[in-house]
Amino acid sequence: MKHLYETVAEDIAARIEQGVYRQGERLPGVRGLSQQLNVSISTALEAYRLLEDQGKIQARTRSGYYVSNIHRPNIIEPAISDPPSTPSRVTGQSLTRQILRAAKEPHLINLGSSVPHPDLLPTHTLQQATAKVARTYGKRCFDAEELLGNQDLRRQIAKRMAALNYSFAADDIVITFGARDAVRLALRTVCQPGDVIAIESPTFYGLLQVIESCGMQALEIPTHPRDGISLDALQLAIDQWPIKACLLVANFNNPLGSCMPDDRKRSLITLLDQHGIPLIEDDVYGDLAFGQLRPSILMSHNKEADALYCSSFAKTLSPGLRVGWLVPGCRHREKVENLKYMQHQAVPTLNQLVVAHVLEQGGYDRYLRQIRQEYARNIARTVQAVSLAFPEGTKVTQPEGGFALWVEMPAGVDAMELHRRAGLENIIIAPGPLFSATQKKYGNFIRISCGAPWSDRIERAIKKLGDLTRELMTKTGQG
Repeated sequence: MKHLYETVAEDIAARIEQGVYRQGERLPGVRGLSQQLNVSISTALEAYRLLEDQGKIQARTRSGYYVSNIHRPNIIEPAISDPPSTPSRVTGQSLTRQILRAAKEPHLINLGSSVPHPDLLPTHTLQQATAKVARTYGKRCFDAEELLGNQDLRRQIAKRMAALNYSFAADDIVITFGARDAVRLALRTVCQPGDVIAIESPTFYGLLQVIESCGMQALEIPTHPRDGISLDALQLAIDQWPIKACLLVANFNNPLGSCMPDDRKRSLITLLDQHGIPLIEDDVYGDLAFGQLRPSILMSHNKEADALYCSSFAKTLSPGLRVGWLVPGCRHREKVENLKYMQHQAVPTLNQLVVAHVLEQGGYDRYLRQIRQEYARNIARTVQAVSLAFPEGTKVTQPEGGFALWVEMPAGVDAMELHRRAGLENIIIAPGPLFSATQKKYGNFIRISCGAPWSDRIERAIKKLGDLTRELMTKTGQG
């Protein structure tokens, strides 16, 4: 159900589009807007804040709110994807390692890595937590923790999951070495090498690498950039192929940023349950919704479903802490624990204690309130910059959470060649083929990360990408 402030924001946005309020023009004050529309002052203020996060208006100190001066042309988002219709082995992921290595080079403008920039991490909060934990626990910080995870941390995670309408005990959680470790454990629990795994397409190359490491096959399912995986296409795939599990990022998929509505989430759970197919949900971006409400998790729509839930704090608190977790459900708990003991990969005790402390003291939620707005502004600014810099015919997603943008360039533009030429200009991007199992799709797509503080340097880099795209169009006779 839509909130009143969202309706108010849409009304103001429509007036801006219609020219009632022009670029640079001052909008009615918060009190005046509340009287004009017969809403509360808090509702009017929330509407303005939402429009500010979307980049449509700007707040000026002691002056009020103004329509953004930057012209934002009509943005067209990419259509639903059209991946290969047969299962395949995951191949050709070596380029991803090059992008990850490049992310550490300070002279490069990194628009290709899907991790938060250090300047946007809650460094001070983590430093304070580390000092407090070290004083409180002393030698225990460096002792071996229980392999299934620190009890205090699991208790804090259980509290957060209860707020998402999915309650379970702390002992039902397994702490993992990041989300990929959780996904790997889940896949090995319900599948065997050679099995077919249904995934969204495009999907994060990290998940493709996990499938590859498990010796399994990926079956890519068409996915819409706003509503997520196509349920009709998934049904056809189930009828045709022996799918052993479905691995999804239902909330702000990387790279699309899609978020499945609740009714589609319920339909998905029902479909998989009818066919006895386990669901593995990767929810690393769920806490980064731009709106007031966090999207629901798939498991909450059917608590009896055969589902395994994976997440981590890598995209929020810190990628370096490597703290993730897995909720295997009662039917898989014993096997997950056995696999965990066999691989014997425990998360460092100090890292777990630090995260538990940040959660308990409320630092995590305070940080989320701030960083969600930052990412919303980054997304809005990047969408504007792409729409202005790239050639006509370019399409770009407009996600409502996370920090990834999926850009479709005009047909014939080679994303791999653009990646090469951008590298010569010290700009790193992620070419589209990385997000498909065989790297034979999305040849004219790129993913742009918005996980760094916005700057003139980034704006110039996007303009340069637009210039390089035009050069490639000219080379192929399109320009």
